[in-house]
Amino acid sequence: MKNTEKLYKTALWLAILTVAYNLIEGLVAIYFGVSDETLALFGFGVDSFIEVLSGAGIIAMVLRIRQNPNTERSQFEITALRITGTSFYILAVGLSATVIVNLISGHKPDTTLSGLIISLISIATMWLLIRAKRDVGEKLGSAPILADANCTLVCLYMSVVLLISSAIYEFTGFGFVDSLGAIGLIYFSYNEGKEAFEKAHGIECSCED
Repeated sequence: MKNTEKLYKTALWLAILTVAYNLIEGLVAIYFGVSDETLALFGFGVDSFIEVLSGAGIIAMVLRIRQNPNTERSQFEITALRITGTSFYILAVGLSATVIVNLISGHKPDTTLSGLIISLISIATMWLLIRAKRDVGEKLGSAPILADANCTLVCLYMSVVLLISSAIYEFTGFGFVDSLGAIGLIYFSYNEGKEAFEKAHGIECSCED
């Protein structure tokens, strides 16, 4: 019993750490995204803020299943999912419009070095969080916590997209690669928005496979 309680405390702290990291990452990524005029990094920063909203729902979920693992999602969790889903859709639309404008105007970022550094830090952090969440989820036999770990994997994929686009531009200066990186973020943003609404309606998504 004590071990189980300890594992739930660990799961809670991992959820809080995820929110705190995404908040800091979002602030830094948006700042450098604007100053360096890189769309991919700016979109990545906005995504981090949306993940903060999603993380609030995860914290509520951990607190709920800690008391009773078999209860339904609370209204707070459902509302958080709907807000998260809407935010992801808005991000996808906004990035799409900006990509079109950038492609027409031939806009290029000043540098993508910041995106390169931020993405490397994010990949390392997300990987550690995923491993820790999976370890706790497996020990507790908790499908929701394992699902959260799998959804954190999407954040890692988005970091890889940012890394690739930032590295290619930084080393080649290929003009459209920043917009191509943003298109990758649009894809993941749309899918995350869709999954958030599916969860809000009680439909289990691929994150829970």
